[in-house]
Amino acid sequence: MRELKGRIGHWSLAFALLATALAGCKQPDANGGGTSGTTPTAGGTTGANGGATSSGGAAAGGAAANVSLAPPYQGADIVLGEYASLTGDTATFGTSTHNAITMALDEINAKGGVLGKKVKVVVVDDASQTAQAATAVLRLINQNKVLAILGEVASSRSLAAAPICQKAGVPMISPSSTNPKVTKVGDYIFRTCFTDTFQGAVDANFAFNELKARKVAVLTDNASDYSKGLSEAFTTQFKKLGGTITTNSFYGKDEKDFRAQLTSIKAGSPDVIFVPGYYTEVGNIAVQARSLGIKQPMLGGDGWDSPKLTEIGKKYIEGSYFSNHYSPDSPDPRVKKFVADFKKRFGGTPDALAAVGYDAAYVMVDAIKRAGSTDRAKIRDAIASTKKFPGVTGTITIDAERNSLKSITILQIKNGKFAPVKVIAPQ
Repeated sequence: MRELKGRIGHWSLAFALLATALAGCKQPDANGGGTSGTTPTAGGTTGANGGATSSGGAAAGGAAANVSLAPPYQGADIVLGEYASLTGDTATFGTSTHNAITMALDEINAKGGVLGKKVKVVVVDDASQTAQAATAVLRLINQNKVLAILGEVASSRSLAAAPICQKAGVPMISPSSTNPKVTKVGDYIFRTCFTDTFQGAVDANFAFNELKARKVAVLTDNASDYSKGLSEAFTTQFKKLGGTITTNSFYGKDEKDFRAQLTSIKAGSPDVIFVPGYYTEVGNIAVQARSLGIKQPMLGGDGWDSPKLTEIGKKYIEGSYFSNHYSPDSPDPRVKKFVADFKKRFGGTPDALAAVGYDAAYVMVDAIKRAGSTDRAKIRDAIASTKKFPGVTGTITIDAERNSLKSITILQIKNGKFAPVKVIAPQ
């Protein structure tokens, strides 16, 4: 899914932090700390140090520049690393994901673990910050000597860390980073969620065919690659269908007053307002839109999925729609068991971030089992060959671009709940 609201000013800080981490990381014990068949390539190019050159842009050139191929794994247990937003402005995403990963690994260990070993996870909080995501992954690889990496939920944080994993030859699965650029970093980078290219097109089809919208206003978070990418995919498909974009408006980081953009949107008389943002801003946008007399339904993506959405948006977000990874109300027995177990353990209904995190952990461990080894290249190959894995968010197949082919669920907000409307299979 997801893309952290861009923090352009943080890149200089990121490079400073990363330089410090690279220079000063302690080397852990040879046993992997207990805390947690090919050379890796990016675009088919192998680096001179045996690692991979990466196509991750500035993040790759800065953060991964001095990263070497990780040494063979020697841990007594199977130790996975997770970098997550346990605090900060997307903390609900990181917490849900981490809780579900923990639950999945406990279930796996109760059945004997994998390769005769227990599976553990070391989690590092990146505080919802792009710079800290890269530093967290360096720590997991260099200090904790993890076998593989799970994370991040936000695309910009995944884009900051993926070049490091790629260069080190450490497999990484993002549960919910939907920006297409993430897996293009290299052949050790995977996702178990759909991409924004698919999600944006599905949202456009839904608006045009189901909501009968012919005019749509788009309100994009201009500091977020997630929001911009989803907006672009939606706009392209909606125009292809014959629709018109009445207004293309933008907001920035930490913006709280959206009335100027909404006034312009109102003047265009759209049928639907597409807001590919995150729950905090979306909730506030809904409140301000209704205060201006805007009654048209809003539509968005998986960044809406948080209980905070209805806490903030209250009655003003009612009747709106968003695309998501699953519905906890699905009749699928796997989903029912997952929801019941999660509620019993954590006391609340698991959101989609929990569901994709749970699936990502199972896909990773399944790949390790099929690889029959802690050789990271073999694990990479096993992840790449994942076919029809039965997840709670649907059947997961990893394609040639290391993306997951899976369905999308459209939800409507009714009485403060997220009611399933339609499940759309990949084409």
